[in-house]
Formats: sequence, structure tokens, C-alpha cells
Amino acid sequence: MESKNPVFTRSRRQTGGWAGPTPSPDQLQNMYDSPSYAPPTRPASRTMTLDDVVVRGFLTLGALVVAAAAAWILQVPPMVAIGAAIVALILGLIASFTMSTNPALILGYAIFEGVFLGTISRLFEGMISGIVLQAVLGTAFAFGAVLTVYSLRIIRVTPKLVKFGMAAAIAALGLLLVNFIVGFFNAGGLGLRTDSPMGWIFSIAMILIGCFFLLLDFDSIEQGVKQGAPEKFAWQCAFGLTLSLVWIYLEVLRFISYFSSSD
Repeated sequence: MESKNPVFTRSRRQTGGWAGPTPSPDQLQNMYDSPSYAPPTRPASRTMTLDDVVVRGFLTLGALVVAAAAAWILQVPPMVAIGAAIVALILGLIASFTMSTNPALILGYAIFEGVFLGTISRLFEGMISGIVLQAVLGTAFAFGAVLTVYSLRIIRVTPKLVKFGMAAAIAALGLLLVNFIVGFFNAGGLGLRTDSPMGWIFSIAMILIGCFFLLLDFDSIEQGVKQGAPEKFAWQCAFGLTLSLVWIYLEVLRFISYFSSSD
């Protein structure tokens, strides 16, 4: 009858029988006390915290601001800025659809987007003095307002809100595409990007859509912290915040230009 004692079972499995001297009682006790199998230990991954998002957010926005400042000072040509915008668009789509947490990908997006923003901001500033500062302050105000509204639970992120918000965003992007195509046959297209009441209303709608995405970003950060998302998810949160702020900044910049004098 085979013994079920782990000492004997393990010893026989290792040697195929007793091939050495008989162990002493102390040796048997040590063999019995030691575990027969010790699973490999893996380092526990740290969960994401709000500080992680803040740090990575500053890194991403910092890379964008530095690239924008460099493009402004070096007076990057518009065609180069358009090329940088295309690269940023590709990197942004990859990061969005794959939910990537790769720092190189996200910082790369921020740098190329910064080159575009720096150039376009310099052009606007050349036409309307002080408009860039106004747009930055407007974007900061929108960020603070949305954060306050979210923190006080004045607006709650519900499935219904997400459904209507995403529908509005898709509709707005569809209208932009139609406006672009019509622009080849009619100057100004549908008038969505002109200094007109329709253009004003559309710009306000685009700013509100950007604020909606900012609201989703705050909810994603809160849920990620509550549910113990991996630390690396903070990079995706920082990317989302940067994307929303860029959207709002560009729309605020355009909206202010409608009511500012170029004198």
C-alpha cells in the first residue's frame, strides 16, 4: 500500500526509491514541514491612482506645449505643420482604437500635435493680437467648469448621456465632412466655418461636444481608480484629456476669431 505522506511521495518521485541512507527523525520533520511545491511568485502590479493620471497628464501636456513653443519660435512652415497634424491624427487614431498605454505613442502624438498647434496659433496671433492668450484662458475656463460640474454631480455620466453625446459628435463630424466636400463647389461650403450666425452656432456646438468628451475623461479616470485599473492605464487617461483639450482650444480659437478685430 502506497503511503500518502508527502515526504515519501516526493522522495520516491525524485529518486525512484530509497537510494541513500535512512534519514534521521529531524531530517524527516524538516522534509515534512517544507512545502512540496512552491508556486513562482509574481510581483503584484500596482493599481492606478489619481496622482498617476496627474503626473502623466502633465508630461503629455508638457510635451505638447514645448513642441508648440518650439514650432512658434522656429516659425515652422504651414506645410510642415499640416504634415505634423496628419502624423498626429494617425497616432491619435491608433491610440484611441487600440486603447494603447504606450508612452512613446502618446508622447509622440503630443509632440506632433504641438507642432501643428504652435504654427496655427502663430498664424492666428499674427492676424489678431492677443487671441492665443484668450483661447488658452477660454480652454482653462472650460476645463475648470466641466471639472466643477462633474465633481458636484450636477451632470452625471449615464448611458443615455453617452448615447446622445456620441450621436451628436458623429453628426458634427459628418457635417464637417459634407461642408468640406461642398466647399469644392461653393465658397464657404455649408457656412459651418464662416463668420456667420450658422458658423457661430456650429462653433458653440463643437465646444460643447469637446466639453462632453472632457466629462467622459473625468468619468473614465474616476472609474479606473475605483475599479483598480493597472497603473499604465493612466497614460490612456492622459491621452484622452489632451485630446479633449486640443479640441476645445481649436474651437475656442476659431470662435474668438469671429468677434475679434484684426486691426
